[in-house]
Amino acid sequence: MVREKVGLPPFQALIDAHWRDVARLARAMAGQDGDDVAQRAWEKAYAAYPTLTSAKNLRSWLLTITARCATDVHRARKPQRPLDEAPPVAVDGPEAAAWPDPDLWRAVNELPERQRFAITLKYVGDLDHHGVAAALDTTPAASRRLVSDALATLRTKLGVHDD
Repeated sequence: MVREKVGLPPFQALIDAHWRDVARLARAMAGQDGDDVAQRAWEKAYAAYPTLTSAKNLRSWLLTITARCATDVHRARKPQRPLDEAPPVAVDGPEAAAWPDPDLWRAVNELPERQRFAITLKYVGDLDHHGVAAALDTTPAASRRLVSDALATLRTKLGVHDD
């Protein structure tokens, strides 16, 4: 077993030595979710413990796992705002049926997200492929491909053929 080769103490000894540090960091980083973060950190540490190749600095190893678990919880949280402080709702636009060519816009809304964004930036935002690429964090060649694929899908859905 790997644990015997590197001289790791039993996992319970690790818990006994460092549970306060893990709990303190979890509470400091995650607030009310601190207990859940600490529990998740111990689960991850337990799963990874047999594969450790060194017994050096186990406290830092545990605290790194705890910090990463707290970051995961933070990222998973959705922003919470009281309703009275919510940003104003955007101005209502016309219904889809009132748009010029409502069938086209329904078809655009059914495109995959990246294609929909690319074609909207290109033709509604009037951006060139470099601008579309910058907005989508991709290359100009990839933006050309996204727009091209979107146009092909729209032509097929709407029954438009190149003659």
